[in-house]
Amino acid sequence: MPQIHHLSRDAHARLVAEFEDLTTRGRIEVAEKIERARELGDLSENGDYHAAKDEQGHMEGRIRHLEAILEHCEIVDVVDDGTVKPGSVVNILFEGDDEDEAQTFLLASIEERNEAYELMSPQSALGKALMGARVGDFVSYTTPTGATLRVEVVSVELP
Repeated sequence: MPQIHHLSRDAHARLVAEFEDLTTRGRIEVAEKIERARELGDLSENGDYHAAKDEQGHMEGRIRHLEAILEHCEIVDVVDDGTVKPGSVVNILFEGDDEDEAQTFLLASIEERNEAYELMSPQSALGKALMGARVGDFVSYTTPTGATLRVEVVSVELP
C-alpha cells in the first residue's frame, strides 16, 4: 500500500504547479538542449549532450516523484484544537533534559519545508507517537536503534 502524503493546500498547489511546469516547459527545454547538442556531432565525446541527458534524467525522476505524491496525497486543513497532527508545530522536551533544551518541529512531509522550522515526518517513529497528543502529554517511542525514549509535549501551535 502506498504511503499517504499529508499536504497543506499551499504545498499541494506548489507541487501541482511544479509538476505542470516540468511536464510542459521543462520537457520542451531539455529536448531543445539535447537537439542542439546532437547538432554538434559525435555524441560519444559531446559534453553538452551528456549534460542535457543527465538533466533530463533528473527532471523525469522528479516528475515521477511528484506524480506519486500527488496520486497518494491527502490535503489537510490544520485546525487549532490543541492536538498534534500533520501540519502542527510541536515543541517537545526529551525526558531528563532541561527546559531550555526543548525542540520545535513542524510535523510534515519534506514537501512542506519551511525555513522557520525543522521538519519531522509524521511517518517517523517520534512523529507517529506524537499524533493526537496534547500539551502536557508524555509519549514514548522506540528509535531505530531499539532505544525507548520519552518526550513531553510542551506546546502545539499552527505554523
